Amino acid sequence: MSGHVPSPVRDIIDLSHPLDDDTPVYPGDPVARFSPATTIGEHGYNVLHVSMGSQTGTHVDAPYHFLENGARVDELPLDLFLAPAVVADVRGKEPHEPITWADLAPVADRLGPGRMLLLHTGWDVHWGTDAYFDHPFLDGDAAARVVAAGVRTVGLDALSLDETVLGGEPSAGFAAHDAVLGAGGVIIENLRNLAAIRSAAPVVSVLPLRLAGADGAPVRAVAFDV
Repeated sequence: MSGHVPSPVRDIIDLSHPLDDDTPVYPGDPVARFSPATTIGEHGYNVLHVSMGSQTGTHVDAPYHFLENGARVDELPLDLFLAPAVVADVRGKEPHEPITWADLAPVADRLGPGRMLLLHTGWDVHWGTDAYFDHPFLDGDAAARVVAAGVRTVGLDALSLDETVLGGEPSAGFAAHDAVLGAGGVIIENLRNLAAIRSAAPVVSVLPLRLAGADGAPVRAVAFDV
């Protein structure tokens, strides 16, 4: 039956932003552009021409994004992209404020191998505005501790896991990216709708497009509330 969600899944929650010409991108990345390549009226069928970077919209970063010899997105094990998730509520942070290990204390005992960590900053409400670039970020120490706990997939509902500085590099560099990607992990950016997840341990899928040799790829991120 169409739309039927089999037991024991109670709900499927869309965690992805729609992609269009107004999709915000990291400063310097290619902007997204979508235009008809063919139309039913002229050609008898519709095909959309898509132009965008690998890090556009809701997407994953592979180690190759920061490491010359890092694994490409099509080389990574699929269990990095489909796993039970721990959602850390870190809402209330100010613009450009770091998320520290102390902020993760309420979920620290649930972190471990095979678990995905999602940081619920609430910053997705700023999608499409200038404020979206002023998001909170995971500091390097917290990222290193998350990795030390065995987590290899970390995501958030903001533009980048590290601080975004328009026209320059963050003062702390890209410490969170270095920690997660350096451990062979992946990063999910531009999630949305994390507040809709009710389960304490939802199964989350961020399976990427299989772009050969790529540093990352867009995903249709969903959570299965069980």
